[in-house]
Amino acid sequence: MGSYQTNQIRNLALLGHSGAGKTLLLEALLVKAGAQGEAGSLERGTTVSDFDPQEKQYQHSLSSALASLDFEGVHVNLIDTPGDPDFRGQTLAAMAAVETAVIVVNAASGIEMSTRRLMRRARQRRLCRVIVINRMDAEDADLEQLVRDIRSEFGDECLPINLPSDQGATVRDCFFSSDGQTDIFTLAAAHTEILDQVVEMDDALMSAYLDGREIDSNALHDAFEASLREGHLVPICFTSARTGAGCGEFLRLTKRLFPNPSEANPPPFRVDPSARRVEARPDPEAHVLAHVFKIINDPFAGKVSVFRVHQGTITTDSELIVGDGRKAFRVAHLYRIQGKEHLEVERAIPGDICALAKHDEIHYDAVLHDRHEEDHYYLKPIDFPQPMFGLAVEAAARGQEQKLATALARLSEEDPCFLVEHHQELNETVIRGLGEMHLRIMLERIKQRYHVDVETRPPRIAYRETITRAAEGHYRHKKQTGGAGQFGEVFLRIRPLARGEGFRFSSEVVGGSIPSNLIPAVEKGVKQLMEEGAIAGFPLQDIDVVVYDGKHHPVDSKEVAFVIAGRRAFLDAVANAGAQILEPIVELDVEVPEAAMGDVTGSLAAKRARIQGTDTLRGGLTSISAAVPLSGVSDFPSELKSLTGGQGRYTLTFSHYEAVPGAVQKDLVERFRSSQTDSD
Repeated sequence: MGSYQTNQIRNLALLGHSGAGKTLLLEALLVKAGAQGEAGSLERGTTVSDFDPQEKQYQHSLSSALASLDFEGVHVNLIDTPGDPDFRGQTLAAMAAVETAVIVVNAASGIEMSTRRLMRRARQRRLCRVIVINRMDAEDADLEQLVRDIRSEFGDECLPINLPSDQGATVRDCFFSSDGQTDIFTLAAAHTEILDQVVEMDDALMSAYLDGREIDSNALHDAFEASLREGHLVPICFTSARTGAGCGEFLRLTKRLFPNPSEANPPPFRVDPSARRVEARPDPEAHVLAHVFKIINDPFAGKVSVFRVHQGTITTDSELIVGDGRKAFRVAHLYRIQGKEHLEVERAIPGDICALAKHDEIHYDAVLHDRHEEDHYYLKPIDFPQPMFGLAVEAAARGQEQKLATALARLSEEDPCFLVEHHQELNETVIRGLGEMHLRIMLERIKQRYHVDVETRPPRIAYRETITRAAEGHYRHKKQTGGAGQFGEVFLRIRPLARGEGFRFSSEVVGGSIPSNLIPAVEKGVKQLMEEGAIAGFPLQDIDVVVYDGKHHPVDSKEVAFVIAGRRAFLDAVANAGAQILEPIVELDVEVPEAAMGDVTGSLAAKRARIQGTDTLRGGLTSISAAVPLSGVSDFPSELKSLTGGQGRYTLTFSHYEAVPGAVQKDLVERFRSSQTDSD
């Protein structure tokens, strides 16, 4: 398909739990559309999307990957995403580039942890949602029950749009057709149910339908699109990636009913500083707006920035601006990505997903545009899970520090959930990810891609300090050394803020008792202590500080004097404000065999976990939800494996900070004081 228009484009992200069959479904769709001769194999490492050596080794997707196909006059962009929760950052980032989220469910496994989370995420992003039940021909699949489970879990708006037939050898449409034999339910009943749901979106259509009049196909299409946009309908399709059954029908549905870029909910662009919503029109003649949703550091092509065009047309001679950058750059080469291949194209229109190479100034989440009027435009950010698993890392050999720093910088560019922290006071570099597997993959990449050996050790838990009541503090700093001295006196008061509000500083000084040009020095001293901690060496948070009085000397009052006075006055106030240590609490969702539930809940109880609920799942599994201190989960993966014989699975997300028990606080404070004594 050499040339196409925006209304011929469909953008789909394949989402789902690990093992649902997303990668093989992509292969089957490519084969069905004639984009490749035969389907690739996970075992042989020949799939289009899992081309990375690590993906071939683990036989799992570790990064999102792109491919496209042309089918009966439409151009379909597909993004295959990782199913493992440890690589959720890549999956969520892909949602910013598509109109339709295709949630793939393994017919044999049913609804799994990631199924629920991704359905919720797609709804929050206002994406059109489609459920694909893959492996419909699996011998142990109860398809009728699975459809009932889906409707019970996600709502009655989830309705089959086709049904399996001939023992899973094919599927039959039940939206445009009401006759035919099916393996489950009846085609006539399914046809009536989905049509009833769709016509509810249009009063005139509803009236014609109830009167038994013939319904115009265009009106039915428009009502279907509206149902998808509003979440009034979530179609359920059936496929078998192994045999290709249902894949041609899925592509025909994509062509006839799934939204093109001009039909879906508009992209959530905003403009700073007001966060006012702005419109991006899929008009090829308008000025350019494009969003970067993926960065790839390719050993041959260099830094590759993958973007979705929302407005305007980009060509190989376009000049683009990155965010609020002053200087534009010229587009020399424009690429379409097909797995590991970069295919050069001449233009990108609204709806296209393309890439640029070797432009170091482009970063993840950047907006590319061609007018300075859009300097402060941005796309509503993805709410990524907070990386909570950490390792302190250092180069194993002297002289490798810079190579390690480069490797970490490039890896953090690629993955929005891989963070690198540098703790100056500890001379420690800490990497953080979403799980043990996430960090293991990153460490392997450092060695394999960048040829750096690293040593690791557990980092400090990210405790925080705060206060529980209001207090006042005072300090007079006076130093005479023979020449010019130092003098500064500060009175301040502090009060606790609500959890998560951070730090506030203000001045109520009147009469010049502290000159206005020295107030910032007081704030600097306060901030130093906020960063270093007051009782146990952890950063302070959620405190309001007001400096209200002080004294100065016309000769000896310098900035350094008020930095010291501000710091010590703040320390004095904290000492009287009921200082408290906070610990990070994470939400832990675990799936275990029923027989292991008692052992697992016992293990969690020993970690000070609060069990918030349990639920019985299909296949003899039980889910456990718990709130657990992060300090207690470092060894949980290995414990879970031992307690469940390797059959347990879990996800972990940051929840909030809360006060540690008194005994824990006492221990942390004593350890800090001991370390200070030793250093002295």
